[in-house]
Amino acid sequence: MGPVFLNYDQRTLDDAYDQRVWAPNMEEVLAGYAAASVHTRAKLGAPLRFAYGATEAEGIDVYRGAASDAPVLIFVHGGAWRRGAAADYAFPADVFLPAGVHYVALDFPSVTDVGGNLRVPASAVRRAVLWIRANAGRFGGDPRRLYIAGHSSGAHLAAVALTTDWRDFDAERDILKGGVLACGIYDLRPVRLSARSSYVAFDDETEETLSPARHIEHLVAPVVVACGTRESPEFIRQAHDFVVMLQAAGKPVDELVVEGCNHFEVMRTFATAEQALGCAALALIG
Repeated sequence: MGPVFLNYDQRTLDDAYDQRVWAPNMEEVLAGYAAASVHTRAKLGAPLRFAYGATEAEGIDVYRGAASDAPVLIFVHGGAWRRGAAADYAFPADVFLPAGVHYVALDFPSVTDVGGNLRVPASAVRRAVLWIRANAGRFGGDPRRLYIAGHSSGAHLAAVALTTDWRDFDAERDILKGGVLACGIYDLRPVRLSARSSYVAFDDETEETLSPARHIEHLVAPVVVACGTRESPEFIRQAHDFVVMLQAAGKPVDELVVEGCNHFEVMRTFATAEQALGCAALALIG
């Protein structure tokens, strides 16, 4: 059988988008995120919970810092668009609250609960951003200083938000002031050709509208694009190609290569201000 994409046959392409192949400690690391988040809630207290939509999945956990009119970091979790919960990603709040930044973890509908329609979670993330902009004052946030970060499929959704023409939503183009994108996907073509199409209902419209690399003209904020050196080769390629594309277009972008980390271990570096993602995010927010 010949190549399906680049030099990949079907099996190797499927493996390139299956993190279990490249990160045998996946379950252990994910359990570590959850345990660290329990510790964070015990230390900081339960988050404020707000709904930005009608369904139970459309909610945000707000970890509020002491400062008022403070910047807000919105975090979009990963999980191949079908798994994960905001509650398991509380632990970065330990980095941002001491720095005077409110930390908001998003919940959004799983793609498998909406018939495989990836446009639904993408729309949910956009609506969450708009809700936070309109309601940041309820928890002391500055609606003029919203930042977004995401990991894995969450980095894809965050990148969709960053490459949205927000004028279509009656908002200012620079509603988001910056982004940190860790281990993300920026062009859906190879993903559509992979085994992920078994649960995502890819079509031409989804591929085109939700591929951030095809909408970089709408990116007006600085971004950090991060990837681990022990990632799948496709995730490494996606990150680097996106950086090169943004650089060629004159967009403000920094490439962050996290040495010795696989796809899931990269997220651990959001746990302290001295590690890769935590440091990069704080520097971006200033």
